[in-house]
Amino acid sequence: MTEASAPNGAQETRQTFQYFGWLTLFVFLATPASYLIDIQTTFLLKNQLHATASDVSLFRLLTGVPVYFAFAFGLMRDQWNPLGMRDRGFFLIFAPATAAVFFWMGASKFTYAGLLAGILAAMLCSRFVVAAYQGLMALVGQERLMSGRLSALWNIVSSIPIVGGAFASGYISDHLSPRQAFLLAGGFAIVIALFGFWKPASIFRHAYDKPQAATADFVSNVKRLARHRAVYPAVLICFLWNFAPGAATPLQFYLSDRLHASDAIYSYYNGIFAISFIPTFLLYAALCKKVPLNKLLWWGTVVAVPQLIPMAFIHSGKMALVLAVPIGLMGGVATAAYFDLAMRSCPPGMQGTLMMMVDGVLALSARGGDLLGAKIYNSSPEHGFAWCVAATTAVYASILLVILMVPKHLTATADGQANPAAEAELLKEIGEDGRS
Repeated sequence: MTEASAPNGAQETRQTFQYFGWLTLFVFLATPASYLIDIQTTFLLKNQLHATASDVSLFRLLTGVPVYFAFAFGLMRDQWNPLGMRDRGFFLIFAPATAAVFFWMGASKFTYAGLLAGILAAMLCSRFVVAAYQGLMALVGQERLMSGRLSALWNIVSSIPIVGGAFASGYISDHLSPRQAFLLAGGFAIVIALFGFWKPASIFRHAYDKPQAATADFVSNVKRLARHRAVYPAVLICFLWNFAPGAATPLQFYLSDRLHASDAIYSYYNGIFAISFIPTFLLYAALCKKVPLNKLLWWGTVVAVPQLIPMAFIHSGKMALVLAVPIGLMGGVATAAYFDLAMRSCPPGMQGTLMMMVDGVLALSARGGDLLGAKIYNSSPEHGFAWCVAATTAVYASILLVILMVPKHLTATADGQANPAAEAELLKEIGEDGRS
């Protein structure tokens, strides 16, 4: 029985969207990596603690370590059943723990070591929350054949804090003290804890009893992950998509040094760029129910490959703001399709592990791409940014080759359509684990 023909299908879908929509919003607001916390911490380090640029860079590098090893938190989510409540148990334990760290930071004297310890502790606690949230969303997406629509929802809602932070960064730094920011983030984490008491039937009814949730012991799970063919192209595509040598630091320096634009232009560019993804996310939500994922992967990638090329020809900061709109629109379908693919590619019972692998890979590739881009940019004062754009375009084009590696049965259907081949592969994989 497909979702469309299931009893109360539309009502359950709305309830599912409401649950994950609100949860996504508060997870992104409560993370230590949010604009709310990152802006305040950066200004606090720079203005009150007199940290140098190197100190701030090292601070971000060290506090990001839990994200780089995010797969470990996902693996713990897949193996552990806290309070006998599965994902809700993680919300009930680690969301209050995250809040407690933020409240402690808001009440403490600010020092570099104290901030480092606090943000690192909050990051550690929040990774368990993210692992449970993303693992649960991927599981529901697989079971209810709605990974495409959940991908669109996730991308749309997660854009809200990014867009808000980009446009309101100056206001936040002027009108919200660091202590208030930490207390506010702690309040958002408490709201996530309340999700531990919310158990909508559309999400949790027999969710952990279905084949997609079938787990095994630690060793068997590791073997399952290693031999699950779909994992490798899904993770590699996400790595390549976020590895953009020309999109961050080189663009920021190009705008300010070469085009003499104000620092605010770069912030506004990021905000316009992020909000411009939303129309194509909405388009993806409509298309994914009618078009198989394999076509959306190809279409989205072909459109996204030349995404950054227009920036090589701009002559003013204002032109960058204008071009931010089409550049953002060009990336929406690809972004949603790659996250959709990741959810479909999760091995049975290991949704948390794979989704957190993607989470870590996105962070690592962004930092790696930015480091490479900075070196390329500095290699030529005249043509450095153009070379960064060329490198980014080449990386994006290589995604087309990786799509050829994706198991065809996995992407042969649209959202909501039954996939007998994928179901047979799932049962075969579970059976092989039982015999091993």
